[in-house]
Amino acid sequence: MSKLNIDQIDLAGRRVLVRLDMNVPLSGFEGDIQVGDDTRLTAVLPTVRAIYEAGGRAILMSHLGRPGGKVVEKYSLRPVAEHLAGLLNLAVTFVPAVTGSLVDEAVSDATPGDILVLENTRFEPGETRNDPVLAQRMAGVGDVFINDAFGTAHRAHASTEGIAHHISQSGTGYLMQREISYLSRLLDEPARPFIGILGGAKVSDKIALIQQLLERVDFLLIGGAMSYTFLKAMGQNTGTSLVEDDLLGLAAELLNQSGERLILPSDHVTADSFSNDAATSVSNGRIPDGNMGLDIGPVTQKRYRELILRAKTIVWNGPMGVFEMSNFAGGTLAVAQAMADATDNNALTVVGGGDSVAAIHQVNLADRVSHVSTGGGAMLEFLEGKTLPGIAALTDAN
Repeated sequence: MSKLNIDQIDLAGRRVLVRLDMNVPLSGFEGDIQVGDDTRLTAVLPTVRAIYEAGGRAILMSHLGRPGGKVVEKYSLRPVAEHLAGLLNLAVTFVPAVTGSLVDEAVSDATPGDILVLENTRFEPGETRNDPVLAQRMAGVGDVFINDAFGTAHRAHASTEGIAHHISQSGTGYLMQREISYLSRLLDEPARPFIGILGGAKVSDKIALIQQLLERVDFLLIGGAMSYTFLKAMGQNTGTSLVEDDLLGLAAELLNQSGERLILPSDHVTADSFSNDAATSVSNGRIPDGNMGLDIGPVTQKRYRELILRAKTIVWNGPMGVFEMSNFAGGTLAVAQAMADATDNNALTVVGGGDSVAAIHQVNLADRVSHVSTGGGAMLEFLEGKTLPGIAALTDAN
């Protein structure tokens, strides 16, 4: 992961192609589309400002949504470009094309310090299949390439991986550097005790991560629906909770291998239906027939908090319950608070995954943890030890 970075590249007067992750939620109606959450935009401001201040010509690229390789107006980056201009307090020119004469002319007319935003890269059918011809056309308008889109670094697309093969110099932006730095610290001799916290619906989504973390952590705390597959593998009654029956054998094997390092909920918030309006109860151990577990219970919350506060390194990915329903969000919010308090105790704390990130923001604790990752799938694959093509393709630092 020793790659050239933006501070090692001469930007002055140069055409700087920048791949960002501006895949933000939009709201509103035609003619009045607004950015719903600009977290991903604020994360890349330092990289864009650095190019502006160095006198480079910033040519920004990103995908938005899944338009399927064709022009779909609701996925246009125009409103994102307008919002970015407001955040930067600088002029930003939107170019309604990914490649071609419109882009060539806009780049040719740009002067040092100008900022352009190109149209959605996924309007091009060759983007997601990493078409080398498209990648070469993209690279043709730039002198150097900066990848600051960690959230897409695990995808070998034309604008993330292919383009780096058709340009002389490519490196990481500040956000990419930060992601690599913090996630690497989880893998390279982390301070101990080291605790992993995993939640979410399915064991199958995180088998590789569970296996990797069990080789590294002192304790792995499990929550969410994935815990019920493990509990059923132990012979416990799980009622109507979501269970992956085809993975019971693997779950039993993981439990046997992990010894006392894999920790499961001892009590549960349950309900007789998957609804925020359902009557809830707390089940200690056995979940009654006809009920399903939808969150970790108060005893488990207390136990997990105690373990988190004793740790020196903590990584959290995935909710402890059905976080989108307020009656089953308590466990997730309790972990968020414990993460913040652990950071106050000088622990290294890293949060990733959509619901975990949403939770830490909802309770205004994002600035009280060490790092909130912008890449869900990319973070998982990084921690699983996989090579991320969007990083591997960049110029080596040496």
